[in-house]
Amino acid sequence: MISGIIILAIIIGIFVITTHENDTQVTEKTTKVGVILNGAKEDRNWSQSHYEGLENTAGQLNLDLIYREDITVDIIHDEIDNLVEAGCEIIVANSFEFGEGMEYAAEKYPEFYFFHATGVGEGKNLSSYFGRMYQIRYLTGIVAGMQTETKRIGYVAAFPIAEVNRGINAFTLGVRSVNPEAEVYVCWTNSWNDDTAAEQAAERVINEYGIDVLAMHTDSIKPLEVAERCGVMSIGYNVDNSLYYPNTLLTAAVWDWENFYTPHILTCLQGKFEGHHYWEGIETGMVSMAPLSTRVKAGIKEEVEESRQRLISGTFDVFYGPIRDNDGRLRVSEGESMTDAAMLNEFDWYVEGVVLDEE
Repeated sequence: MISGIIILAIIIGIFVITTHENDTQVTEKTTKVGVILNGAKEDRNWSQSHYEGLENTAGQLNLDLIYREDITVDIIHDEIDNLVEAGCEIIVANSFEFGEGMEYAAEKYPEFYFFHATGVGEGKNLSSYFGRMYQIRYLTGIVAGMQTETKRIGYVAAFPIAEVNRGINAFTLGVRSVNPEAEVYVCWTNSWNDDTAAEQAAERVINEYGIDVLAMHTDSIKPLEVAERCGVMSIGYNVDNSLYYPNTLLTAAVWDWENFYTPHILTCLQGKFEGHHYWEGIETGMVSMAPLSTRVKAGIKEEVEESRQRLISGTFDVFYGPIRDNDGRLRVSEGESMTDAAMLNEFDWYVEGVVLDEE
């Protein structure tokens, strides 16, 4: 009986060792990964956040990354075909508008793996993913609310869609959690990356509303440039641009994509991939806040850290009631919270404290 137990233990031990070796040895082979970006890989914004994350992942998993930059939706099919022909076994795309092309390609090439950022599709060889950036927006709102002297804060935003509105609302809730009388003035660009529109929106919200802190949700960094030029404190997005705007940038809501790409691409190499739609929070490390500038006021760091820990613990989330909209209507009752479905799809309203520029 004892000898039988010993033999079983040896067999289990061999299995564990073999499994571990299989899990780790997959990185000995170089794997080609195609990356489709809707912007430039060094745009200091959205596309660069993916570039930096994937470069970190490539170093850990022995990946050969092939980038296709400034890709538009009308050529997505051809770009995917070209990457497959180039030997890419995994393909990553970073824009919502690439969804149809990625889903089509996942069916066309069932032996390859597809990762679609900001998408909603899923399948046996396809995952889509995004992060709960609204949690970081809330934290940066605390920074803005405690930093402002005028109680007037600007926000340059691309489009009034659920994703952007969710961020505006979370930011404003953060602002008013520490400064209940402050208001957030939103000016639209109606474009993700039009530099002229972003610059004009930033100038308008600064000149028209007397703001002293400016936040942004665009793929253009012009709002940060305008803020630096005008001496207005700013809060960035996507990547940390503090080196370029040392006099005004307070912090930024940033993506740490390697915390998603590394474990999930590893499952492809191990043959363990399972396609899902992911919406990951602050506790995963996918979303985070850039280091605070030395220009932030005393007490801000401690206030932010306290709220950050509450978010990480899961005892609190941003859209817990009571929450009223900017017409005074109760939207989320006390003791209730918004569902993921509502946060993802139903934000066509704004919380108290949001003022829309109606030009």
